[in-house]
Amino acid sequence: MQTRLQTYTVVLVLCAGLGATGGPLASALAATGGTSVAAATTTPSGAGAGPATSVAPSAIATWFGPGLYGKHTACGQRLTPKVVGVANRTLPCGTLVQVTYAGHSLVVPVLDRGPYSHDASWDLTAAAAQALDVTQTVRVATQIVGKTANTPMLGLPAAPSSSLAPASGASASGGALAG
Repeated sequence: MQTRLQTYTVVLVLCAGLGATGGPLASALAATGGTSVAAATTTPSGAGAGPATSVAPSAIATWFGPGLYGKHTACGQRLTPKVVGVANRTLPCGTLVQVTYAGHSLVVPVLDRGPYSHDASWDLTAAAAQALDVTQTVRVATQIVGKTANTPMLGLPAAPSSSLAPASGASASGGALAG
């Protein structure tokens, strides 16, 4: 299950029209905020990241999700169990942050405000916490790595591309990712 989640996390879409463009999978990976560090390609952190462009290299992180599913984040995304992102009190929506914990590293977009605990600087979505193997309040390493457009689809799994559609008329309904 964890390997499946990490695989799915690599294929997160950040813009609403990506599935309709029919571009190759590499284009989808290049436009994601939930990619593995090796696959992330972003705008440099100094290019339009907003007023707060530096963060402490090590900080406390909590995670959130259950009980908030179905509600909108401060940046406009509908929170679901599959949304991968992070909340921060000061960074602009769409800022891409590399978060590292216990040998796992993930680039995630800022998509909410928080955390509301005064001790923590970061609040991971449940999917981001699971991908990083975080189960409680922990100390993480962080670094701003770029910025992406803030869209309602930010942090959601990618839709299947036309090049990945099943052959011989099989239906691809039901979404790209099955439980």
